Amino acid sequence: MEKKVKAAGKAIKAKFEKVNALTAKLFVDRLIKLQTKVDLEKNTRFFRAEGNSKSRILGVRMGKLFALAKLFTDLEPQEIKKLLESEYYEVRMGAVCIMDFQARGKKTSTDRKKELYDLYISNHARIDNWDLIDRSAPHVVGGYLVDKPRNTLYKLAKSKNVWERRTAIVSTYFFIRLGEVEDTFKIAELLLDDKHDLIQKAVGSWIREAGKKEKKRLLDFLDNFAAVMPRTMLRYATERLDPKQREFYMKKNLNIS
Repeated sequence: MEKKVKAAGKAIKAKFEKVNALTAKLFVDRLIKLQTKVDLEKNTRFFRAEGNSKSRILGVRMGKLFALAKLFTDLEPQEIKKLLESEYYEVRMGAVCIMDFQARGKKTSTDRKKELYDLYISNHARIDNWDLIDRSAPHVVGGYLVDKPRNTLYKLAKSKNVWERRTAIVSTYFFIRLGEVEDTFKIAELLLDDKHDLIQKAVGSWIREAGKKEKKRLLDFLDNFAAVMPRTMLRYATERLDPKQREFYMKKNLNIS
């Protein structure tokens, strides 16, 4: 993926002249020039609308969008907020990509990371598709909270909003990479009975990843909850176990669907 983004980035740089002042308007103007009918059809099929979503689709390939966002890494938070307020899915994706690039930056100040975290949390209603969350929550939210109390994640896990619940579990990926798995399993337990497939898939995936760091912790979780977990969640959680272990836990499950 990184190679593809770099390659697309070279093409984007060649297409657009360099500018000194980065603005939300400039980003959108350049993004519009990358539209294609083929990508409009693809993104329309891909976008997972929920509830009263009124999102519109521009039709820009993700590789090109990521590359353009990379060029706007230094965009100020107040300009990023303007992108988050857009009705267009790809514009909001650009916003969270820029936030992610900044949060990952080794030279990004603690104050800026807090700004990005606050921007994410206070505008969560605009971060309304699973990929917007997965693209930014680990570093923007998890990265900021890594050395701080994580109460916010537990509050989000109890939210009625599916996207806030997904942020709760997805953000823990930053901790998992550091070998810290406790929050992942605690939040997974809070989401154990979640009916939404996008939460079931996320929980299963994240405890599977946590299990790569501490397999015993994963097996203990499965011993306790495999019988009552949604089957989708269990399938994702046991994906990397050996066939006999996986069969054992799947047979324990009492859920039909």
